[in-house]
Amino acid sequence: MTEAQENQERSVPKPVFTDAEAGAKTFPDSTKRDFNYYTPAKRKQSRYEDVTVEVQPDPRHYLAQGWLYGFSDGRGGYPLDWTALKAWGSDRPEPERYPGSGGKGYDWPATGWHEFRDPNEEWELTFYRYNSNVVRQLNQNVDMARQSKAFAQWNRNWVHFVESHVGAWMHVDHGLGLYLFANANRRAPTNMHNNAISVNSMHRIRSAQDLALYNLTLTEEIEGFDGAAHLEAWNNDPNWQGVREVAEQLTAIDDWCEAIFAANVVFEPLVGELFRSGLVQQSAPRNGDFVTPTVIGAEEYDFAERDLRYTIPMFHLLTNDREFADHNKGILQGWLSTWTGRAIAAARTLQPIWSQPEHKPPRFEDGLDAQKSRFAGILNDLNLDAPKEIGQ
Repeated sequence: MTEAQENQERSVPKPVFTDAEAGAKTFPDSTKRDFNYYTPAKRKQSRYEDVTVEVQPDPRHYLAQGWLYGFSDGRGGYPLDWTALKAWGSDRPEPERYPGSGGKGYDWPATGWHEFRDPNEEWELTFYRYNSNVVRQLNQNVDMARQSKAFAQWNRNWVHFVESHVGAWMHVDHGLGLYLFANANRRAPTNMHNNAISVNSMHRIRSAQDLALYNLTLTEEIEGFDGAAHLEAWNNDPNWQGVREVAEQLTAIDDWCEAIFAANVVFEPLVGELFRSGLVQQSAPRNGDFVTPTVIGAEEYDFAERDLRYTIPMFHLLTNDREFADHNKGILQGWLSTWTGRAIAAARTLQPIWSQPEHKPPRFEDGLDAQKSRFAGILNDLNLDAPKEIGQ
């Protein structure tokens, strides 16, 4: 090869910038690294809002050409008639659509449903972090109890109580988590609702699994512990049939808002917390059991500090909606009348098991009165009136 050939420049394609490529044009926000298509709940937008708000589009908000998918009956996406409650803009007519229109008639954003923000700021990362910490702590508590032979301190009467009644509660958690909250998650109209409700679903399913694994541990550690007794209690014990009936009725609700409202606003304060805090948490230490309260307490924290925490602002927006506040309050008061009576009747069927532990918890009526007071406080936060059924 000659020296001239070695020095000859090779002919290769070279990029030519024409200012037509993506990112070439300069806009007022060209250097901004934050999203600006939504209004943050606080002064500064959060990572939760960045990964949650508008992830699920809505033709009444920004998706001007309609849903990209639909059902066999012609309905698309997330129909707003999946709940009887309404938010601002729900009744506005569908925009005119014809070739090239781009959605004529959309000179407004229907932001009523999109105003909800989960105060827990739940999304995928926070969900995994929280639940992994809970499971890790529960496993450590149970392992330490096994090593220290803590289960040997239980009196025989308490062993029977745990195998039958504490075990029976896993059926409530499993049913509501899988068939109520998971179903409501699919029907809710925005991703902010979907995230909060799906995390609620996982809390209940995880709690059911916690109790199932705890049941297996006790079967191994306590001689004569009947790991199948919870099935007999759930299926045949008269004390549990009221709770079972209401739990099954809850899973059959079609309206996703009614399902969340009936479960978190009515059933949990009047039945769930009454059983967990008013009975199990009070009785366990008096009967030599310092392990079961850690398992039950994890679920109690899930509801009181996280699940109820998103439920109140979700319905508060609806009872204070700029267009449909009166409409929503009327429907919610009707749901209250229906579910409050059922929940209190179910709670009263549990009353006999208050006398089963050898060392008794506080009186059933005192516990129920405390939960009724808490229930009334929740309704006050939602600007709703306590139904007459609360006096049952």
